[in-house]
Amino acid sequence: MAGNPSSLASDSPQALVEDKQIRSALEQLQRNKLDYKIQPGDLLQITVYQEKDMDRSVRVSGNGTIGFPLAGSLQFGGLSVPEAEEALSKKLAEYIISPQISVFIKEYGNKQIYILGEVKKPGSIDIPAERRLTVLEAITLSGGFTDLAARDRTKILRNVNGKSQSITVEVSRITKDGDKSADVYLEPNDVVYVPQSFF
Repeated sequence: MAGNPSSLASDSPQALVEDKQIRSALEQLQRNKLDYKIQPGDLLQITVYQEKDMDRSVRVSGNGTIGFPLAGSLQFGGLSVPEAEEALSKKLAEYIISPQISVFIKEYGNKQIYILGEVKKPGSIDIPAERRLTVLEAITLSGGFTDLAARDRTKILRNVNGKSQSITVEVSRITKDGDKSADVYLEPNDVVYVPQSFF
């Protein structure tokens, strides 16, 4: 399951192209995350350099604010991480000389998965709060497969304890054979990647 992100021979031309496509899709996703705006429900880890007693985890409230010692209530909703760091730094500058703030998103309030590759509407999907989402449901929400999709080489790329894991999903086992156990439940931040078929 983990390790080699392809079930093809790792040096075959198909595997090399697929590997390159996956890397390119993940780089695009990383760029999108850099543009992320803080949302209500996000859990933030805030660190103040050389002020250990001020470090804390705070959840962004429904109206987009956080409470922080000395700074009081701050509007973080809609800000990027660098903007949030700058806003808190300005507030704390009244009490601390040149405060250096680090904001890290520990948990996203809106739990999302990402669908990339050969689907009609690639992008992110919010996981419903009331239930779990399967691979096939996520692909359906993304408009379904394109004509070029290699359905049986669909992959879930998952980060487990800092290590990248790849799970191959044979969609025909679900759709043609009715094997529901092959329709894997997705976890927040999973990337579903549908490669191109090679004819």
